[in-house]
Amino acid sequence: MNKIRNVTAIGGGTGLSNILRGLKYYPLNISAIVTVSDDGGSSGRLSEELGVLPPGDIRNCLVALADEESLMAKLFQYRFKEGGLKEHSFGNLFLVAMSDILGDFLLGIKETSKVLAIRGKVLPSTLNRVRLKAIFEDNTQIIGETAISNYKKSRIKKIELIPVKDGEKICATPEAIYALKKSDIIIVGPGSLYTSIIPNLILDEIRETLKNIYLNDKAKIIYICNVMTQPGETTGYKASDHLKAIIEHIGFNIFHYIILNNKKPKDDILKKYQESGADFVHPDIENIRALNVEIISGDFISETNVVRHDPYKVSNFLVKNFIE
Repeated sequence: MNKIRNVTAIGGGTGLSNILRGLKYYPLNISAIVTVSDDGGSSGRLSEELGVLPPGDIRNCLVALADEESLMAKLFQYRFKEGGLKEHSFGNLFLVAMSDILGDFLLGIKETSKVLAIRGKVLPSTLNRVRLKAIFEDNTQIIGETAISNYKKSRIKKIELIPVKDGEKICATPEAIYALKKSDIIIVGPGSLYTSIIPNLILDEIRETLKNIYLNDKAKIIYICNVMTQPGETTGYKASDHLKAIIEHIGFNIFHYIILNNKKPKDDILKKYQESGADFVHPDIENIRALNVEIISGDFISETNVVRHDPYKVSNFLVKNFIE
């Protein structure tokens, strides 16, 4: 590696933090752009009660970029088991408190990053408080990430961001745009298609910045497609359906490459997923070729009792093929 390269990863939930967990071991300038529309659990409660951005996905990415064996990282993932703080994560409370002391959420993240000594930086995609709105194929409209994920009667047709404060303009975080413009490699995904990936990409400034980067070949933009479908959200989706949903939402293709996992999980693990309504995302290569995206196909999964991308397989592949 001749120089330290700038890598920006976009997403949310467990998908983004999983990829960051592998990338941090390489000499890279890592920026993570994280969705902030979570309204469930500890994050949702804090956001609703205190009027702050939901801190959960930010916390997970901070811990993923830290030394996960450190006492501080373990402390940040600790959840209270009893009393009024039951189910709250210590890291969520710390992040909210730090932001309140400094009077600025972004500053709170920066100072928390120092406490954890993370290898990279974590940025919310917007500093506006937002909610997700989904319009389904049966014309049902639902507001709220948790409610959207729980609706299983129809497929999602469209996802939108609406401000919590009526009439407020939703803007991308300027530091996130700066990170994208300085990037050599931009990674999108894996993660929940409609609740973690698309909400970042439909922000006007992020969409237009990625379009400009793609058209002028300023950085390679890579989409890491999910390994498994999500009940309700992407039931029956093949890899091309994931890609088409993104393209339809932002109005054009922004990807040079798509990374597809072609190894099916073991039968016993796959059966457990199928019983809960999830299934293997079929890599329908011919349909993807028609979308003018270069395909990278291989074994990228880690199988325990959960099927997900192996952070070390993925990061090693990315570094060897796009960065070295």
